Amino acid sequence: MCEVSESLGDEYMSAALSSEQRQFKEATARFFSGVSPTTVVRDYMSGETGFDALVWRRLAEELGLTGIHIPEVYGGAGFGPVELGIACEEMGRTLYTGPFLSSSVMAGYAVLRLGNDDAKARYLPGLASGEIIGALLLDSLDAERAWGRVVKADEMQRLHGDVPIALGVGDASVIFALAESREGLALYRLLDPPSKLVTHERSALDPTRRIYQVRLNAAPAERIGLCHRTASAELFNDFCVALAHEQIGGASALFESTVAYTKMRYQFGRPIGSFQALKHRCADLLLDLELAKSATYEAATVLARGENGVEMASMAKAMASDVYMSVAKAAIQLRGGIGFTWEDDTHLWFKRAKSSEVLFGSPSYHRERMMVYLEDVA
Repeated sequence: MCEVSESLGDEYMSAALSSEQRQFKEATARFFSGVSPTTVVRDYMSGETGFDALVWRRLAEELGLTGIHIPEVYGGAGFGPVELGIACEEMGRTLYTGPFLSSSVMAGYAVLRLGNDDAKARYLPGLASGEIIGALLLDSLDAERAWGRVVKADEMQRLHGDVPIALGVGDASVIFALAESREGLALYRLLDPPSKLVTHERSALDPTRRIYQVRLNAAPAERIGLCHRTASAELFNDFCVALAHEQIGGASALFESTVAYTKMRYQFGRPIGSFQALKHRCADLLLDLELAKSATYEAATVLARGENGVEMASMAKAMASDVYMSVAKAAIQLRGGIGFTWEDDTHLWFKRAKSSEVLFGSPSYHRERMMVYLEDVA
């Protein structure tokens, strides 16, 4: 069973990706396996610096990852959600701790989707090259329907409100925010540097992804775009599909390491992976993982075609969240006592799985979102 499980994932990837995309995936995997081992992840957890600037520059210059989904006219690579998903998946496998999700995905997509022409010309080239590290303030990271309820913009384009959970603020050089204005939900760029904002780092279950609380008290800002309902849904879909890829990558890495452990761990004179009960457990996990992987890749393909991605994005996020948690729990259980120790790395993926489960909405929220959408179009 173990040998079969390790080959099925490769066969699926061969069927889902083109030869160029497979080569890109292999190059990205080699890069992150070299720059983001668990020793580096643990250093990040205990250190004060947010990320390795040299690694960030390398992934931007050597692989072009920071602008992979940004059009070439704005200095990006001109690819789309599928290639971005490949990058996120490999980052998830190694728990890369840099500000890619907050800067390239969240801030990059916000400016690309909502920014006016001038804003795109000013900020996208820097975000694509990695010279600008962005962060996006949202009222809530739990649900798209909550945007615009807390952060408000007055007539002088000053922002008010408390953002309880924000990603990447400690690493950012430019901060954007979605806020409710008299004209509706709008995208703003804060004029004060991040160092002048009232922020503090919050304690979190997952120390590999730092979160902050930001207080906006008449913070001067510049409005750079308006956000209608369709655009906000598209933006949320982009976030969810990128995160789902990261979750699939983490679940895959954890599943593979668990299968390898069952081959190595002996009990009663034989590998524990040879026991029928463990074979069935791993087979069930593999099936769930492949189903979630298929849904996630289909969601990226739907977004790449420019189709309405609400259904597939929410399905991918819900399935990826469920399988990541299932694999993380099984990984600890199948390792026995050592899986509960601080010295074992399994808990790093477990905590990332738990934090990602609720980031951008829980599985139950996304199933509800998907059903509401299907009822509306029926």
